[in-house]
Amino acid sequence: MSNPTHLQYSKEHEWLTAAEDGVSTVGITEHAATALGDIVYVQLPEVGTVVTAGESVGELESTKSVSDLFTPASGEIVEINQAVIDDPALVNGEPFTGAWLYKLRVTDTVELLDAAGYDAFIGA
Repeated sequence: MSNPTHLQYSKEHEWLTAAEDGVSTVGITEHAATALGDIVYVQLPEVGTVVTAGESVGELESTKSVSDLFTPASGEIVEINQAVIDDPALVNGEPFTGAWLYKLRVTDTVELLDAAGYDAFIGA
């Protein structure tokens, strides 16, 4: 498993892209998707919701468990990925590409890990 070097990572296993025009994309890591098992349901925040870094903003339900989805940055939700709601299994198959979860107009960030730091954190 290789974590893309252009992303930043939270210790809750979410990734965040660099902001383009103030908007970043958020998803979960391959490590998290593998640990969760087959994802069968995705609950995402509504567009327009203002979120604070580190808070729970949704849920991912798998055949093993239900896990909170945390946001790695503060801001306003500007778009959700309807494709992962319609087909939650995408999260297992494409965690770094087609299975992004939401886009966030970032107002504040917290300290996140680079790929090497995240690899060390998960023991990869």
